Amino acid sequence: MRVIIASTNEQLGVLRLQDAIRKAQSLGLDLVEVAPNATPPVCRIVDFGKFRYEVAKQEKEKKQSTSKLKELKFRVNCAEHDYMTKIRRGEQFLDKGNKLKIQLQFRGREMAHRDLGEAMMRRVRDDLAGMAVVEMPAKQVGRSINMTLSPLPAAKRKRRFSLAEHDVEDLEDDSQLEDEGEE
Repeated sequence: MRVIIASTNEQLGVLRLQDAIRKAQSLGLDLVEVAPNATPPVCRIVDFGKFRYEVAKQEKEKKQSTSKLKELKFRVNCAEHDYMTKIRRGEQFLDKGNKLKIQLQFRGREMAHRDLGEAMMRRVRDDLAGMAVVEMPAKQVGRSINMTLSPLPAAKRKRRFSLAEHDVEDLEDDSQLEDEGEE
């Protein structure tokens, strides 16, 4: 005995396997078991080629939804405004569910001040603590320090540095004034 569903998603009821196969053949379609672990098992009358295509399409969409690795690069003597811009961008990446690789680069004599670089990485980690958890702690590799952050579950994320909505509206209003002044 099997629960049978037609290609139009209409439930045909519980039928014996032989009756379900005859019904599918009379429609020129195939009988596909879609839920073998259900009690009773669920079968669907569909075109098997089309069914395989739909399953492959769903699997491909699942693979695409995996997180990507985004990267932010800092320098030891990064200006405050530049730092805040990068942190806001990092929050956006994490909010979309992407992992974030933080890289701090040393150039020339900056290597003598590794302690400043480590302090900068601690600051980045602390500023993004509401959005992410450290997956790989800060580690020096050659002339750079790398750290990887993974996003927290969506319900636990708290943005700290995003522009407030009224600030964004003010920016839009200012740009409209500039456009009107040029005419």
